Amino acid sequence: MPRLAIDAQYLTDQLKALLDIPSPTGYTDTVVRHVAKELERLGLTVELTRRGAISALRQGSRRASARAIVSHLDTLGAQVKRLKENGRLELVPIGHWSARFAEGARATLFTESGTYRGTILPLKASGHTYNDEIDTMPVGWDFVELRVDALGRDVRELQALGIEIGDTVAIDPQPEFLDNGFIVSRHLDNKAGVAVMLAAIEAMERAEASTPVDMHWLFTIAEEVGVGAASILTPDVASMIAVDNGTSAPGQNSAEFGVTIAMADQTGPFDYHLTKKLVRLCQEEDIRYQKDIFRFYRSDSASAIEAGHDVRTALITFGVDASHGYERIHMHALRSLAELVTAYATSPVEIERDRNQHAGIQGFTRQPAVEAEQELAEDSDPVE
Repeated sequence: MPRLAIDAQYLTDQLKALLDIPSPTGYTDTVVRHVAKELERLGLTVELTRRGAISALRQGSRRASARAIVSHLDTLGAQVKRLKENGRLELVPIGHWSARFAEGARATLFTESGTYRGTILPLKASGHTYNDEIDTMPVGWDFVELRVDALGRDVRELQALGIEIGDTVAIDPQPEFLDNGFIVSRHLDNKAGVAVMLAAIEAMERAEASTPVDMHWLFTIAEEVGVGAASILTPDVASMIAVDNGTSAPGQNSAEFGVTIAMADQTGPFDYHLTKKLVRLCQEEDIRYQKDIFRFYRSDSASAIEAGHDVRTALITFGVDASHGYERIHMHALRSLAELVTAYATSPVEIERDRNQHAGIQGFTRQPAVEAEQELAEDSDPVE
């Protein structure tokens, strides 16, 4: 079956709804409930791990050599490290992101006593007070603080508000959806990937598309801190594709249009045969694509491999400008990714040997090499 038509309005609506739900790593229960409910509405069988990672099954013609598509629900954020004597809060980041992008951010502080609004500010925030010193402050989490919009002028008053060390701080996404297709927001990594997956599922359900094997749609909750898909895969899954952001920046080949197929990240190359298949599907289905390599990047795939799962992995991305900051993407890339996901999900299984976790050499894959060419020639020679 060729690529399916994607409902762009559904994709947009889902992304807007996801961005409205704060979900820094460690504070993902609400977004998990939202996505699980939508998956059930689409007709999938949903299961949650103890901590809330989602596995939604869409049955195919067989269970063996099942396929998985994965993205993560968690985002960057911060935690309270210390209640300061001046009534402000010292923070540490959740995930890896620069305090440069935290300065000026509006945020929500979640406590046992309720929620508070606030702003992350440099330690020296007023030009009227500090003059040029505001331009010479170093960049780092030691040089910012959260100003809470409540009566908290010292440690005692902060404690009276119920604020404690370890409380979670969610950063406002401040999304803008422009008429020309550009989307600017924080946390597009990876709520845009989640919206892509939901749009692909919606298209498959609408078309009543069948798949040759079971499809596992996975949504993890701790990718930003390196955990990712480490514990959610089942032994019947033979291949897994991560949907995440690619970095469109000088020196990179990613783009905000079409699909960017990752050939490698900091953990090494992705599976040769699975990646090659994705490129071929783009070519056959006339889906714009480009390839890239990410040197300072890892995804759900890395954590799965490091956890010992013997699965083929690949990474397909939407190009993001200013990743982990004020991110910008384009709807063209999201729609292209969703189209590729549907084309892959409905495509035939090519490596039948993958239905077994362990098997002999018969049916094992080949890669271009001199030795392979010689072996093929020998196999074709008549027996004397």
